[in-house]
Amino acid sequence: MEEAKSHRLEEDFEGQATHTGPKGVINDWRKFKLESEDSESIPPSKKKILRQISSPQSRDDKDSKVSRKMSIQEYELINQDKEDENCLRKYRRQCMQDMHQKLSFGPRHGFVYELETGEQFLETIEKEQKITTIVVHIYEDGIKGCDALNSSLIYLAAEYPMVKFCKMKASKTGADDRFSLEVLPTLLVYKGGELISNFISVAEQFTEEFFAADVESFLNEYGLLPEREMHALEDTNMEEDVE
Repeated sequence: MEEAKSHRLEEDFEGQATHTGPKGVINDWRKFKLESEDSESIPPSKKKILRQISSPQSRDDKDSKVSRKMSIQEYELINQDKEDENCLRKYRRQCMQDMHQKLSFGPRHGFVYELETGEQFLETIEKEQKITTIVVHIYEDGIKGCDALNSSLIYLAAEYPMVKFCKMKASKTGADDRFSLEVLPTLLVYKGGELISNFISVAEQFTEEFFAADVESFLNEYGLLPEREMHALEDTNMEEDVE
């Protein structure tokens, strides 16, 4: 019986020997050993080990994993290039901002101040830093061109934060006789405590309907506005958007 059983096992083993070469024979033997042993006599942990070593990974599987790994590496390299490019853009933008900050001397404003009294008007003119340009709009409600000019100055104040834009009603200046309704709207421009330009009935310089760009061009003609600070930075951002 033992010889017959042994012979049968050898036949079964030979029939299952699908692998060739020394390694294939050893692996087939391991698989055969696992299947032929009495299941009750082998601890579960040993069974698991035998099962693992009897099913080695084929070369094709290894190549497949290597191939997948390489694909992931390539993908990461591509993403890394994009991240490097984004970092470079952020660095360039930060450099531009730092440069503008270093070149921007004096206080920054960004909105239109409402002057309520003659004393406040004088204090604004006399105590502001000498490098700061001050543009004062003398107006009254209901006067043609005054509302449009006030709206335009709000925009320009945001575009030129180094310039101090103010507005004041003629009736609050304490000099009503000088600012009659006929000369409104009036623009007064100061620097270093001195009046450098004044434009009475300034709305006559524009068409009936005018906007901030018209006022900006007018002031630039007289050299009263500095170069817009963010031009270079905006150009850089536009280039990045195109890329």
